[in-house]
Amino acid sequence: MAVNSISEKQVWRVMVGLLVFVHMTGLPVTIMEPDGALYAGIAKHMVQHHDYLNLVADGRDWLDKPHFPFWMAALSYLLFGFTSFAYKLPAFLFLMMGAVYTYRFAKALNVYNERVARWSVCIFLSAEHLVISSTDVRAEPYLTGLIIASVYHLYKRQLLPGALFAACAVMTKGPFALVPIGFAIIGDHVFTGRWKQLFHWHWLVTALLILVFISPELYALYQQFDAHPEKVVFGQTGVSGIRFFFWDSQFGRFMNSGPIKGHGDPSFFLHTVLWAFLPWSIFLYVAIVQFFRRRGKSAVEYYCISAALSTFLLFSLSKFQLPHYLNIIFPFFAILTAKYIVDDVPERAFRITQHILMGIMGIAIVGLWALYRPEIHLWAVILIMIGIAAFIWLPLQGTARVFFRTCMAGVILNIFLNGLFYPDVLRYQSGSTAAFYANKELKGAAVGFYGVNSYAMEYYLDAPLLRYDTVPAGPSIVFTSAEHRDSLVAGGRRIKELKTFSQFPVTRLDLKFVNFFSRESSLDKRFLILVDPF
Repeated sequence: MAVNSISEKQVWRVMVGLLVFVHMTGLPVTIMEPDGALYAGIAKHMVQHHDYLNLVADGRDWLDKPHFPFWMAALSYLLFGFTSFAYKLPAFLFLMMGAVYTYRFAKALNVYNERVARWSVCIFLSAEHLVISSTDVRAEPYLTGLIIASVYHLYKRQLLPGALFAACAVMTKGPFALVPIGFAIIGDHVFTGRWKQLFHWHWLVTALLILVFISPELYALYQQFDAHPEKVVFGQTGVSGIRFFFWDSQFGRFMNSGPIKGHGDPSFFLHTVLWAFLPWSIFLYVAIVQFFRRRGKSAVEYYCISAALSTFLLFSLSKFQLPHYLNIIFPFFAILTAKYIVDDVPERAFRITQHILMGIMGIAIVGLWALYRPEIHLWAVILIMIGIAAFIWLPLQGTARVFFRTCMAGVILNIFLNGLFYPDVLRYQSGSTAAFYANKELKGAAVGFYGVNSYAMEYYLDAPLLRYDTVPAGPSIVFTSAEHRDSLVAGGRRIKELKTFSQFPVTRLDLKFVNFFSRESSLDKRFLILVDPF
């Protein structure tokens, strides 16, 4: 096909396919500690014990997140076994559902054209922290898809699917998941003068349907906690799982009065968005400012801005803040940004800004490659070279050429991260590395934790896992630290070192670790040892 005959829509379809593929490259990457591996292990316990009501971690009842993501992961395990792919697949599918509904919602809103709908999908799929969330899977990929799906169906007055998706979101993160959904509806009705319609009977029906659909979560919490007040949770008895679900896990965190506390900074998400929504963050900020400047001068909708800013403000005021919290409003960010780029951005400003960002991304790849020096995988290098060739050749002109080149730069960056960088970094996650070694060399022998813990080892180990406060007499295989190994020797125990593993908390990278020349000094050690081998 000649270059001139290739349409923008054809390029868009190819680009969406490439961006979906980039998300897929994170599926086989080893699950990261602590949160991802913890959640994977909780779902594994469900399947192993045929117990889909109780959430158990570290051998104890666990009360923090609702059940829906664990049920989805457990279903995937039943189909595909206990693998990285099986844990991440449901989250990936819900995230892709989010891409579909981002397109459908933008297209359904009568103020946007087809191009805005298409470009919003590319912006959504290439937003950097969203790609990271397909590799380091927590609850947010589920929430992202469920929230935009619920808003779409409620916008279309399709109450049953809208309520069902909203209920699944609540069973993923708690009632605060209703904030972007509710404020999307409320904001548009209020700002367009239709506020009386908020008292229509169908919103009461929607609320009742959500309550009915979350009943499996309430039943599970009641069975595990409320029906057993003797259980010790958060260091006390008489803990209500239902109260925690509706209050402590939500308002308790917001007001920092619950059992899980944080330290919030009102400006945290303002600067977090700058990197989390790359390579589109600059024009996201401009789009929001221009939205309010142009309000009343042209047709606008208030669903996206209401959902995004209400949630952004809520999280900014909260005392418990993590970067991935904002992922759930990326569909709304993507639509607002796409609208501004398509209809309002000066081409020269867009070209200059995005080429600067693409240059920074290129420098980041080269610099990280040179500084970190990951192990080379030929397939990833070939894909990067193909990506660079496609970036150079891209057969479009003007704003479209800059837009799709930006998407292609994101593809190249994340193939580097998922194909070369993260697989190498995860060699330093000692728990998973030790589990892979034990599965191969120890042939199903039980391993005990002594003085350390590893959710990754618990998930990946194909053998019984024990926890020792005191290592029992007789031969025992133990995973431990240097300090606790030495304490065994000082106590007169004989040991035989089976394998030494380098350890670094891989979700908290720093320059000392990333730098090839200083990395060794940043590492701790973990050991598989045989205690009393004779």
